[in-house]
Amino acid sequence: MAKEFLTKAELVSDIAKKAGLKKADAEKALEAFIEAVKDNLGKGKGVRLVGFGTFMVRERKSRKGRNPKTGQTITIPATKVPVFKFSASLKGLVSGKK
Repeated sequence: MAKEFLTKAELVSDIAKKAGLKKADAEKALEAFIEAVKDNLGKGKGVRLVGFGTFMVRERKSRKGRNPKTGQTITIPATKVPVFKFSASLKGLVSGKK
């Protein structure tokens, strides 16, 4: 499992290099991508990127929980959460299968 993470600045540099862009342009593109995904998820719409994965909103049902301090049973309300589902090709790349 990967323990290292790419920083946003390193990702911008990588995008600039691979796309032949200036770093400032790559950063604008990355920011625009992030904002577009956030805006669509906020509207309840998913974003599918073939060969990469799907960003989507999933609804969690309300459920019973327990207050760890008091031990009292509580009801955790239903909520919406953002999720990312990896494509089969990305899963294969990460696992070493092609």
